[in-house]
Amino acid sequence: MNAIISASELASDLAGERPPVVLDVRWQHEGSMRSAYREGHLPSAVFVDLEADVTGEAGAAGRHPLPDLDHFGAVMRAAGVSPERDVVVYDTGQNWAAARLWWMLRWTGHPSVRVLDGGIALWTGALEEGEGGAPAEGSFVPAPNSTDFLDADSAAALARSGLLLDARAGERYRGEVEPIDSVAGHIPGAVSAPTTENVTADGRFKSPAELADRFKALGVSSTASASGTSEIGVYCGSGVSGAHEVLALAVAGIPAALYVGSWSEWSADPERPVATGADPQ
Repeated sequence: MNAIISASELASDLAGERPPVVLDVRWQHEGSMRSAYREGHLPSAVFVDLEADVTGEAGAAGRHPLPDLDHFGAVMRAAGVSPERDVVVYDTGQNWAAARLWWMLRWTGHPSVRVLDGGIALWTGALEEGEGGAPAEGSFVPAPNSTDFLDADSAAALARSGLLLDARAGERYRGEVEPIDSVAGHIPGAVSAPTTENVTADGRFKSPAELADRFKALGVSSTASASGTSEIGVYCGSGVSGAHEVLALAVAGIPAALYVGSWSEWSADPERPVATGADPQ
């Protein structure tokens, strides 16, 4: 199944006999966007709070570490998520938060999750106001796999043995600026690959062929998609925009793993090496 869905396709699915569960995970650095959800959301969409439900508390494991999986599962079931029912997630249009929820559901075993390409910004149908109704309880129970997740050690190893992509802006990778974390630079061996270059001006993903060409130029081998294994890893500042790059790779048919702790975890340990400049080494 494709990892993304267009607004017109979603409108058709919502009018069908088995509409998908729709999750609104709009988020901004300043905090929750629940008020924006109340002002208008896609029909039947349930609001999910990125920092309360999809990620854990900031600390030594990074600014957006994994959440407690029991809590995550309970939130998903309360939102109506079940393994046998399709799920569509969306946010404002940047789709970084939506991609993180997409990754979480995929990593924990849901077989059919897609992101609304371009987010609510490209939705042309009617919107609903208020909190929305309570959906029927779902049955989804998180069951994480071992292939799509990287910790600091496995990310460092992948930078040497495979391909580790840094999804942050190029100037942060090079260590010229660091607006959030205490140390500037990148993981030694990682390749700069800003995720903002995976989308068009309106926020939609570039075509699978365009994305495949981009990732090939960055070092993705022609066997990566055929192998079905995660020979490619991605990190960012805190595991949110990095999930967007994992999603872009999925659109291109290329499996990849996410280093969830990302630079916010890596740079917090003074024992871990830091590289600067345009060279991956």
